[in-house]
Amino acid sequence: MLKVEEILRSLPHRYPFLLVDRVVALDPGKSIVAIKNVTANESFFEGHFPEVKIMPGVLIIEAVAQAGGILLYHSLPDAAKKLVVLSKLHNIRFRKLVVPGDQIRLEAEIVKARARFVTIRGRAIVDKEIVAEGEISAAIVDLEEANAPK
Repeated sequence: MLKVEEILRSLPHRYPFLLVDRVVALDPGKSIVAIKNVTANESFFEGHFPEVKIMPGVLIIEAVAQAGGILLYHSLPDAAKKLVVLSKLHNIRFRKLVVPGDQIRLEAEIVKARARFVTIRGRAIVDKEIVAEGEISAAIVDLEEANAPK
């Protein structure tokens, strides 16, 4: 299990965009299981939707992608010098709504990895039911390259 401090070291995201609360299992180079606790106080509920609070599907997939980012941070050599950037979504399916009070189990596994690209298969689960799933591809960029003036 990773503590919050380690999650913050593993991802560049911060409030209100950090969507992983806890890591419960991590097998570097293979898979991760993380948790997102959805509360009524989430900033996105102010506009989606005020009368019927539903977590936006894109944020559910972002939470899965962030879990995948943590997995990659703990899998890549010199990970602190890398930035993982979303490049493509494949076969994303949304199956159920996520609402305040839900706890999302975020599962991700590496299915393909090359030098600068990786594909992760992920799913979000609430109460043992899949609420979203699909594959996420990302590019792995050197931080120096990403910060270089254009």
